[in-house]
Amino acid sequence: MTDIAIRPTHPDHPQVVALLAALDDYLASLYAPEDNHILDVQALLAPEVHFLAAWQGETIVGCGAVRRMPAEPETDGQPYGEIKRMYVDPALRGQRLAERLLQALEAQLVGQGIGRALLETGSDQHAAVRLYERCGYAQRGPFGGYPDNGLSVFYEKQVSA
Repeated sequence: MTDIAIRPTHPDHPQVVALLAALDDYLASLYAPEDNHILDVQALLAPEVHFLAAWQGETIVGCGAVRRMPAEPETDGQPYGEIKRMYVDPALRGQRLAERLLQALEAQLVGQGIGRALLETGSDQHAAVRLYERCGYAQRGPFGGYPDNGLSVFYEKQVSA
């Protein structure tokens, strides 16, 4: 795994677009469209989003983003970072690449003075649930306007340097 470099990448890079399409196809196989809370490429280009890709040579094999979010009542009036669009090429799963991406996103938040990472994932995404729990995320209630629809699982982690 030492030949993988995680670095900022434009979310409209053609290889990223292909990875996100694979992620969208996977999510569409699990949930109805109204139950998928996906940021499209245009939304990922927003200034409050930091997008990372995992590169193996000249090939992108994983990605993830964090979106800086303002304070809200569900976060005790504190700003936070929301983890979005985590995906690793299925051929490279099991090598802790998603964990490395998540750590890099958390480091980005810490560098911006944000001490809390939140995320929403689906209850049927068992590998994602295991990843987040293994990385220290604890279940919490809904935030950011997400519905409590019985399909979403919400997580939170205090992050620090």
